Amino acid sequence: MNKKEAKNRIEELRKQVEYHAKRYYDDDEPEISDFEYDMLMVELRNLEKKFPEFNSKESLTQKVGGHVKEGFEKVTHEVPLQSLQDVFSIDEVKEYVQKIEEKAIENDIENNKYVVETKIDGLSAALEYKNGKFVKGATRGNGLVGEDVTENLKTVKTIPMQLNENIDITVRGEVFISKQDFEKMNQEREENEQELFANARNAAAGSLRQLDSKITAKRPLDIYIFNVQKIEGKSFNSHFEELEYLEKLGFNVNPVRIPCENMKEIEKAIEKIGEDREKLTFGIDGAVVKVDNLKFREILGTTAKTPRWAVAYKYPPERKETKLKDIICQVGRTGVITPMAILEPVKVAGSTISKTTLHNEDFIKQKELKIGDTVIIQKAGDVIPEIVEVKKDKRTGEEIEFEMPKKCPVCGAEAVREEGEAAIRCTGIECPAKLFRNLVHFVSREAMNIDGLGENIISQLLERNLIHNIADIYTLKFEDIASLKKNGKKFAQNLIDSINTSKENDLYRLITALGIRHVGVKASKILARKYKNIDNLMEANSEELAMINDIGPIVANSIREFFIQEQTIDLITKLKQEGVNTRNLEEEISDNRFEGKTFVLTGSLEKYTRGEISDIIEKMGGKTSNSVSKKTDYVVAGEDAGSKLKKARDLGVTVLTEEEFETTRKFLKSIDFFEIHIFKYSVRKGTKAAEMKDQVPEEIKTQRSDKLFEDLAPMNREFLEWHIGKKAEVLMEEKV
Repeated sequence: MNKKEAKNRIEELRKQVEYHAKRYYDDDEPEISDFEYDMLMVELRNLEKKFPEFNSKESLTQKVGGHVKEGFEKVTHEVPLQSLQDVFSIDEVKEYVQKIEEKAIENDIENNKYVVETKIDGLSAALEYKNGKFVKGATRGNGLVGEDVTENLKTVKTIPMQLNENIDITVRGEVFISKQDFEKMNQEREENEQELFANARNAAAGSLRQLDSKITAKRPLDIYIFNVQKIEGKSFNSHFEELEYLEKLGFNVNPVRIPCENMKEIEKAIEKIGEDREKLTFGIDGAVVKVDNLKFREILGTTAKTPRWAVAYKYPPERKETKLKDIICQVGRTGVITPMAILEPVKVAGSTISKTTLHNEDFIKQKELKIGDTVIIQKAGDVIPEIVEVKKDKRTGEEIEFEMPKKCPVCGAEAVREEGEAAIRCTGIECPAKLFRNLVHFVSREAMNIDGLGENIISQLLERNLIHNIADIYTLKFEDIASLKKNGKKFAQNLIDSINTSKENDLYRLITALGIRHVGVKASKILARKYKNIDNLMEANSEELAMINDIGPIVANSIREFFIQEQTIDLITKLKQEGVNTRNLEEEISDNRFEGKTFVLTGSLEKYTRGEISDIIEKMGGKTSNSVSKKTDYVVAGEDAGSKLKKARDLGVTVLTEEEFETTRKFLKSIDFFEIHIFKYSVRKGTKAAEMKDQVPEEIKTQRSDKLFEDLAPMNREFLEWHIGKKAEVLMEEKV
């Protein structure tokens, strides 16, 4: 490679590395594996070493990747949080240790030792304590400046708020999510039709870097401390001694730390960690070799990016060849039909792999997979094993093309793929694979609101074959329910009463309960008001539905597809037979004072539930939204309002407290808009005032119109101005 080619390749690699570093560190949404990223960095580092004239301080080989996320306060690290130099072979470790030993001889360091630790796959953070009390926590950021995540770190149960000694200390640790908790999180996200986390590291990073600490508190974050950054009033000779002291203080310290005296022991330690990594409860992406002597560390020093007293050994991803015996389809609780590869069992990275997900139809086409193919399986670290390559040169001609099913393999209902989505879904509401989740949704608070019929009870009813579909809820007998609990008669009666009460629910609750894709409470209310009963809705075509405000073509097609299914028609028939209401009970909107206005609700409300205040707004012609934008008119903010409140203020959206919302509602109800507008107009005209004074409400007869508006809260004043203009402008001009 000549200089010109080297320069072009270096520039290309820097752009790629910068892009993928942003996706990894800043966005927490990587597009390539850690190994692929590492290989790009290795190539870049080698080229910069070979062609030093093209070196740049801005290259990520010379600085730590990552930036401070907007919305967080910046924290300057008193002691930089550096990254580690990666190596990818035992020979490179030997080369590193040899250099350290030579430095030890040069500096008269006797009996030089090492510590080998697991390199935990998470997000690095610094914790600061004053007089033993936790006072500040920050992410690594770019190593010099990080993000203040103190409140978020306070939600991590394994971080002590008060140490066992009243000491000033700053420590560094790795925030992570355990393997078991990660699997559980992704399972729950799948059930809730949320995008799955790519890996545990990015799940942990995304959780810690939330602007709302309440979200962080719901995530199962953990931490292992692995280094003392700064300490007042104490000194140590070795790193191993530091770690033992940190445990005494009450910290959760990295449990895998192996003392070593030479390269032979280091190699054994690396092998041991590699062999045991499948048994570890947390994910790792390597083993760290550290110099133990702290004074020697000071002599060795650091580069701008990495310490010279440590190196990270990255375990290579293991690849094995095997046979793709078959492709079967599984139906998840949400109805997503997922192709699964059935493989000839092969041992990869310590695990026997006999099957792996093929994700979706697009993945199969992209890899050009056929049943009977010879494939390469890769398992890198603690990532799910995947097919990375097809050995097309080993095809015999007997391989079989695979096609995704047109019908659900479990219930036979139509399987559809919506435009813009990769997933194919079962549309059957009575599909056994979806039944548990459909039942849980049907009885939920926002749907049919059947109190007492929780997940545990539903599981028992299914296990005992007491229900086989949603309509069976309404055929449950007292004695069947009572048998589920010890002394369960009172529980049974309460549940029977709740089930019977749900029969009288408004139509929108039934539509919500059916779980039509893309149709939530808001859309259900719109449909109920439009069609008045379930039969009219079932007969509506896609074109008609798409014309409805806030519905649109995608939702319309989903509704139409749902109601033409035999399983849906059968369920509605059964529900009618059991006496479930299928008519709209809500009165026509006669008070449309909020017409054309969009509200966003945030924080903890005291006087209303979210549902109650939404109902008030919608019954008065307004609508609610889940997100703040320039189109938002008002944000009603309760206690502990988070990012939505901040965004509203940034955009200049009017923010209301509950009291202000209530005042406005009552004020607008008590005063006739037209009369106030006439009075205000009359004051401005002067000569008309006396003639029109009799038309003004008694309570404001003695006030000038301008004074009245001054006395109102800014929110009421603005809202009244708008409503007056909306309701009376034309009439007023005619009358005056």
